[in-house]
This record gives sequence, structure tokens and C-alpha cells, in this order.
Amino acid sequence: MIIAIDGPAASGKGTLAKRVAAHYGLHHLDTGRLYRAVARDTLAAGGDPSDAGAALAAARALDAKSLDDPDLRTPELGEAASLVAWHPEVRKTLLAYQRAFARRKPGAVIDGRDIGTIVCPDADVKLFVTATPEERARRRYREFKDDGIDVTEKEVLADILARDTRDENRAVAPLRQPEDAVLLDTTNLAIDAAFRAAISLIDAAMGRAGRAG
Repeated sequence: MIIAIDGPAASGKGTLAKRVAAHYGLHHLDTGRLYRAVARDTLAAGGDPSDAGAALAAARALDAKSLDDPDLRTPELGEAASLVAWHPEVRKTLLAYQRAFARRKPGAVIDGRDIGTIVCPDADVKLFVTATPEERARRRYREFKDDGIDVTEKEVLADILARDTRDENRAVAPLRQPEDAVLLDTTNLAIDAAFRAAISLIDAAMGRAGRAG
């Protein structure tokens, strides 16, 4: 079984995806970490994330074992990841890994921005998780403060809006809600309530498809 969870930055999709995967006993992949890792390695090599050649070299040499690096969550890498994600060849290079992961038994929950549209268009269930930019900025700001990262909420909101613009307007695999995805707005939902809503939506979708939860 493959569950695709898409949505903009800080919408809650990553936390939900991890809990959904545990609930159903499935593997989980946060594809945003792939792009953050490529950005990290591009910068480490002295390259510019906006340089397609430098980003592609990092993508081709990416070690999946490094995806657990805690430094991938920094604001700087979030910004750089948004830049490397613009490059079609980088996306193409990472696509094979994502699709292979999705085929792992007994199934996978994969979250990102183009999972239901590009990576796994035939996913058994698709969710599109969103929230207002202001709420997403508040959540990301709290995460940064908890991690001891010095940033203002205003700066986080500006970054969220800039990333939304890039994600929604890139030429290849732009962020958009798949036509067959179920929308889950988490603006006014705490994580436990959002999780219960997600499970309810997934169970209903599997029921419609004739699958057992």
C-alpha cells in the first residue's frame, strides 16, 4: 500500500506522515530531507544551490544513510533545498530513489510536494495537507525556537511565502493538490486531532477502494 501526503512547508504533513506510517505498519520517507541533503552537500562542496550543475553532482552522489542528519532542519538548508528543487535534472535523479522506496513491502507513506502528482500518481490514498501561511509560520517558528535557532516569526513567514511561490511556480513538478487527493486543512487542528482526521480520511478512502484498514 502506498499513501501519498503532499502539502506546503510546515503544514504538518511530515509529522502526520510519520504517525500514519507507524499506525499502519508502513515505511516512511520525508522527501524534503532528500532535497535538504542535496543542498547540504552542494554547499559543503563549495557550490551554489541555484547552480544546476553543482546541485546535480550532489544529487548523484547522495548517500541515503545521511538523511538522518539533524542539521537538515536548519532554516538555511530549507531555503537552499527550495533552490535545488527547481532543477529538473535533480528532481529526475531523486525520483528513482523515491519510487524504489515506495515499492518496499508492506508499503510506504511518502510525504512531499509532488508525491501524488509525479512520484506516485497511482498511490492507493492521497492526502493534501495544508494550513494558512500564518499558522505554518507560527509552527515553524516554534520548532526553531525549541531547537535554539535564532530567528523571528516575521522572517519565518517571509521564508514560507517565498518557498510557496517557488514551489507553486517551478516548471517541473510544481506543488498542487492532486485531483484525486483528499484535502485536510490543519489550521485549527492540534497534532492529535489532525492525526485522527487523517486516519479517518485514509480509512474511508481505503474503504471506497475495497481495502481493509
